[in-house]
Amino acid sequence: MPELRKDPIIGRWIIIATERGKRPSDFIVDRNHVRGGFCPLCPGNENTTPPEVLAYAPPGRHANQPGWQLRVVPNKYPALVIEGEIGKEGEGLYDKMNGIGAHEVIIETPDHNESFTHLPLERMTQVFMAYRERLVDLGKDDRFRYVMLFKNYGAAAGASLEHSHSQLIALPILPRMITSELEGSLSYYRYKERCVFCDIIRQELDQDVRLVTQNEKFIAIVPFAPRSPFEMWVIPKRHASSYVDADGETLKSLAAIFSECMRRLDSCLPNVPYNFVLHTAPLRSSSLEHYHWHFEITPKLTMIAGFEWGSGFYINPVAPEEAAKFLRNADLTEQPKP
Repeated sequence: MPELRKDPIIGRWIIIATERGKRPSDFIVDRNHVRGGFCPLCPGNENTTPPEVLAYAPPGRHANQPGWQLRVVPNKYPALVIEGEIGKEGEGLYDKMNGIGAHEVIIETPDHNESFTHLPLERMTQVFMAYRERLVDLGKDDRFRYVMLFKNYGAAAGASLEHSHSQLIALPILPRMITSELEGSLSYYRYKERCVFCDIIRQELDQDVRLVTQNEKFIAIVPFAPRSPFEMWVIPKRHASSYVDADGETLKSLAAIFSECMRRLDSCLPNVPYNFVLHTAPLRSSSLEHYHWHFEITPKLTMIAGFEWGSGFYINPVAPEEAAKFLRNADLTEQPKP
């Protein structure tokens, strides 16, 4: 029988449509990614992007020249622009402000054909280090309240360039999803005097039915009420509300479990389009006892149609316990390079 499941953090309801139950092989994965041709993110084409704001490269390399291992540049076609003042104003009952923010592209590898999933661990760690560096730097700008950091892989997930990259958008307001998480986790904390994410970690380790993998510092689970088949959350075991507080060893451990999660997903659903998003505390906030930073990885396997838009519910044809089992049993014979 189908189940209605409630997300314990924001109260979102999910329909687990068990009568539509599917195995990984039952999904038709759209592997039409993005068109080839000229790539502005490849080495040698640095002059086609705005000047870099961060680069990891050997000593002696000149800025905006080849030889980099990772490069961060402003988006050439930004959703928000960094110059100007916020300029909040009202128009009757409507509120508006200038589109002030920052929109950057993190180019994760110089190799056009190298995927994020198969990056060597050292280079994947660099990606997570770059995320932290940009969050710290953008946090110095008082106009910004939040940085949304995300990756789109595959055309179905919103990627417009084939070269492996992720993005960030700094915002002058808090996104509704983050506000809902903060409010939901604070309500839970006031009632139980515990962090809901820490309780999730304890229960998932104890029940061991939605656990995908773990290491010394992180746990990876299929959440109790997932929006998408094979959705995964990667959560630090030790309570921490802000990603910027993660030290080098923590980011190495994050890269190790993230690499394993992506390879497990790729083994179950080869080359599946996906998004991942960092959920972290607002910029410049003090340590929050009720909130816990984490990444959410969401494969693009189902459509958002009329019922979902109208109700706010998601329909998931794979029970999270079954998805976790498939992911745990995935073939990982190809190990990541150190």
